[in-house]
Amino acid sequence: MALLLVEDEPNVVSVIKRGLADYNFEVSVAGNGLTGLQMALSHPFDIIMLDVMLPGMDGIQICRRIRDKDAHVPILMLTALDSTENIVTGLDSGADDYMVKPFKIAELAARLRTLMRRRSNDAEPENTVYKIADLEVDVEAKTVYQSNLPLNLTPTEYRLLEYFIKNQKKVLSRIQILENVWDIDFNLGTNVVDVYVNYLRKKLEKNSPHKLINTVFGMGYMMKENEVHENSK
Repeated sequence: MALLLVEDEPNVVSVIKRGLADYNFEVSVAGNGLTGLQMALSHPFDIIMLDVMLPGMDGIQICRRIRDKDAHVPILMLTALDSTENIVTGLDSGADDYMVKPFKIAELAARLRTLMRRRSNDAEPENTVYKIADLEVDVEAKTVYQSNLPLNLTPTEYRLLEYFIKNQKKVLSRIQILENVWDIDFNLGTNVVDVYVNYLRKKLEKNSPHKLINTVFGMGYMMKENEVHENSK
């Protein structure tokens, strides 16, 4: 598998290249942001790894530029910062996953394989449209309409919504959501699930009377359509 690594720390590059060779990854390296962006846009890599802090252009900017051209190539962010704010910023830029330095090569390889499997699954069209209340999600076209108007979501918000709408009337725990939306084991002390559920709720309820994502206290969340905003009654 062809992997692009955009990283300016020689020691990190050496460890990753040597370690991933054992997992059949062919690693190409860019030592700064501008070169990394040029390589990402001019070559068909199977997967891309971006350090956040880079000379020339940071990983967040690169990720956004890549996503403007390619919505599907898996992107993993490398960061020394593990706060919820930094995680959310990276994911909102279009990244599929993140890893905090330092990390073990075996875990990195597992994350990369998971992202590759997700891309393979996404490549298989489902030809399925899911509906609930005034919301319609086309999982093949990756589009969302509410009251026949397009709803703009970030990639992570979309994956969260797709998981909810495919599992209507089921109580979904935070661990289930982490495993199925992000495909990784987060530090369970993080509130990234609650942060994204709140983001998604606000967008779904901004111009609609329907309250679709409900908190099941002590258990998680459930999507159902039998609740309505009080201010709409």
